[in-house]
Amino acid sequence: MNVFAHVEAKIVAALERLKAAGRLPAELPLGRVETETPRDTAHGDFACNVALALAKAAGMKPRDIAEALKAELASDTEIASVEVAGPGFLNIRMVPEFWQRLIKAILESGGSFGRGTAGQGGVNVEYVSALPPGPMHVGHCRGAVFGDAIANLLAFAGYDVTREYYINDAGAQVDVLARSAQLRYREALGETIEIPDGFYPGDYLKPVGTALAEKYGKSLVGKPEKEWLADVRAFTIDRMMDMIRDDLAALNIKHDVFVSEASLTRGKTD
Repeated sequence: MNVFAHVEAKIVAALERLKAAGRLPAELPLGRVETETPRDTAHGDFACNVALALAKAAGMKPRDIAEALKAELASDTEIASVEVAGPGFLNIRMVPEFWQRLIKAILESGGSFGRGTAGQGGVNVEYVSALPPGPMHVGHCRGAVFGDAIANLLAFAGYDVTREYYINDAGAQVDVLARSAQLRYREALGETIEIPDGFYPGDYLKPVGTALAEKYGKSLVGKPEKEWLADVRAFTIDRMMDMIRDDLAALNIKHDVFVSEASLTRGKTD
């Protein structure tokens, strides 16, 4: 049971009864009624500003609506008291038995307490999406945990969740990545190299260079860039994504789909 939705339903029912009795305009749109926890718990268990929200449309003073609601809710056996505060806020306190029954329901439901019903709709959550030119860092880790928590909460609420990783594998950055990996490839073959400014100097590309040397031998040496750039870029991105997937696996985070930006710019999807 969602306790906020439970109390909100009581307030909506009370408003409908006031409309039926002619104490509120029959055509008054109620909109969404919301409750929240009061900042000061001494004021009660729930607070609601519905009287203020409806006052203009009803052509009434908000406090008059609040007083009418107070009287209407007084007979509810789950409600211990209702107080009208300020210009028309409602402060609601529940009877102790309400919370005791809730605790019992929580214990009986176990891990399924609060779970929403299936069929709430589909939601795509895109998170992490660290750039392939570098390994994950602590900022990506934070985004991974935060995004996964959101996806899990939505799934628990009953949504059909797709967890997406968007691979930023198009544009100038991945070309620079490929050029940087090609230097490490030459280094793996025994050449002394220098990493120019603007390239990726990290040692994490050394294993990629070694893997390129194992796959291509010396066949790429001396070739013009246009003949090797696409192959080295694709190979390097794959190796970097393997590294990122390993890091995500260590966090127990699994994505349903990995969508390539390059495939979308070509008018295709993976």
